[in-house]
Amino acid sequence: MPSDPVLNPLQPTGLPAAGTAPVATAGEFDATKARKQSTLIVRRFFRHRLAVVALVVFLLICAFGFLGPLFWTVSVEDTSSRGYLPPSGAHPLGTIQTGKDMLAQLIRGTRLSVQIALVVAIGSTVVGVTFGALAGYLRGAVDSVISRFTDLMLIIPQVAVAAILVRALSGSWYTVAFILAAFAWMSIARITRGETLSLSQREFIEAARASGAKTHWIIFRHLVPNMIGTITVNTTLAVATAVLSEAALSFIGLGVQPPDTSLGLIINENYSQITNRPWLFWGPFVIVVLLSLAVNFIGDGLRDAFDPRQTKVRA
Repeated sequence: MPSDPVLNPLQPTGLPAAGTAPVATAGEFDATKARKQSTLIVRRFFRHRLAVVALVVFLLICAFGFLGPLFWTVSVEDTSSRGYLPPSGAHPLGTIQTGKDMLAQLIRGTRLSVQIALVVAIGSTVVGVTFGALAGYLRGAVDSVISRFTDLMLIIPQVAVAAILVRALSGSWYTVAFILAAFAWMSIARITRGETLSLSQREFIEAARASGAKTHWIIFRHLVPNMIGTITVNTTLAVATAVLSEAALSFIGLGVQPPDTSLGLIINENYSQITNRPWLFWGPFVIVVLLSLAVNFIGDGLRDAFDPRQTKVRA
């Protein structure tokens, strides 16, 4: 007969012997897998050179807008200088017609434009994901009502209606942000609905239903986390769309109104100086272009990073 194994008195009972790999529980395995997946996504993103450069540019623009007042303390309301002064040590970008410092105007305009874009992106994503997930999961009458309402919103001339609402309510930056967000959620809702229709037939959703999970728990605990890649990419692209929409509204004088300012409003106030004083026009114009391009390239990099079929990284 085989002899009984000899127990090591130094080895605590219930623990694996030396040299053997510990057996992970299901929870530990899932956590490890999630960490590995997030690490892989980050590595894919940072191998996308254009996306990394765009991220640096975006962060520099945000730092210019939000941290600029800490270094450039000239008041944005100071009109003690003469109008249309050329660039100098006291005014690196000169002054505008009213004598206000152009650099201070540009810092404030950049900050408010970025704030508007972020509010629009977050607000439209929350509304779009909620409506899309409800329509795709509940189907039936709920899907029909939400889909028809989304189609109705898509045929409305958004810029025209947004301009009318901004002028009727007020021209403050947060009013512009919320109005633009109200017309920016439809595409996200349609994409989310399509993914929800596919995911709701998967086994883990059927298991959640069988266990008696509530609708809101299934949507926000199981469906939305599995769409995080698509949601992140579309949120990023919504930032670029919001930057251009706000700039367009403000450029025609139907967006942000004084005493608030934005990049579009600064361009509107100084586009007539493009020949005589080009620095007044090209400063805000270049920031709008860089901001839009940077966010689009970041979205491109995120799309490639979240795509499990992506094997090549574009330079």
